[in-house]
Amino acid sequence: MRTAFLLLAAAAASAAAAAPRYAVLPPGRDSDVRVFEPDGRVLDGAAALAAMSRGTGLSLWLAGNQFFAMKDVVAGFRRADPKAGSVAVMTLPPGLLLQAILKGGWNCAGKDYALKPDVYSTVDLAHLRALKARGLAKRYFVYTRNELALMVAAGNPKRVKGIADLARPDLRVYLPNPRNEGIMSVYGRKVLERHGLYRSLTGGKECAGCRATPRVYLTAVHHRETPAAIAAGRADVGLVWRTENENARRAGLPVQGVSLPPRDSERGEAGYEICALTGAAHPAAARAYLSFLKSAAGQRAYAAFGFIPAARADLRARAIR
Repeated sequence: MRTAFLLLAAAAASAAAAAPRYAVLPPGRDSDVRVFEPDGRVLDGAAALAAMSRGTGLSLWLAGNQFFAMKDVVAGFRRADPKAGSVAVMTLPPGLLLQAILKGGWNCAGKDYALKPDVYSTVDLAHLRALKARGLAKRYFVYTRNELALMVAAGNPKRVKGIADLARPDLRVYLPNPRNEGIMSVYGRKVLERHGLYRSLTGGKECAGCRATPRVYLTAVHHRETPAAIAAGRADVGLVWRTENENARRAGLPVQGVSLPPRDSERGEAGYEICALTGAAHPAAARAYLSFLKSAAGQRAYAAFGFIPAARADLRARAIR
């Protein structure tokens, strides 16, 4: 018995030693890890992580579906602040970004990077409360808004009309995973529960990259996986942000959006909260960036990609509670 105990203890110690110290960066996400250099160069993936670890300039860790807007947003920020240096941007699900902040960095392909952003954004106030509890953030504001929509194949061959159709047994459904994606944990879940569909669609599973039920898949990292699945014929319908539909249209994918009524789209409710982290390496640059987001130019930069401009009251800083 003692031998068995020692073997179990050794196995547990080995597993603990093998476990990454930091949050694990999902493979194949180079486009979510970028450094925009003043000379126009863009580093991505491992090169971007290396630049960040060397102490590149302003670092923004932002809720994922802003990835398609960030080149233009950063360019707008540079026009407003010509002295801005390198700008590092990570666009991953906010729950995953939060893990990395609390753990102190990322593990990518077996290599550790001790990193901390200057600015963090999310769609889940619970994430900000977690930062406040660690003394990492104090105040925030809402800088842009979005709304839920459905995505279907071009021409809408399955004649999907709204959320209630997700219950149809003939539809293969893609949903954002509830583990890290704020679109699901905060907004999508509420809407699906209101329709009495959340448990039947997810099978009560809180997983990522999994087949929740025979016809429902929960995304591995991003609901940005949904356009490719629908375009390839692997799915019939997905729950997405409206901006995802607009980006897919710009990219020429054979998909289209299905608008939802305000009660189901969460229009007017779904907002992106942002804060500067205490003790960040570039506090002045963080303040300049947050000021830019509040400006007319900052609001236009996001609106150009389908985001809903923030109201004046949204832009007022408030304490995290």
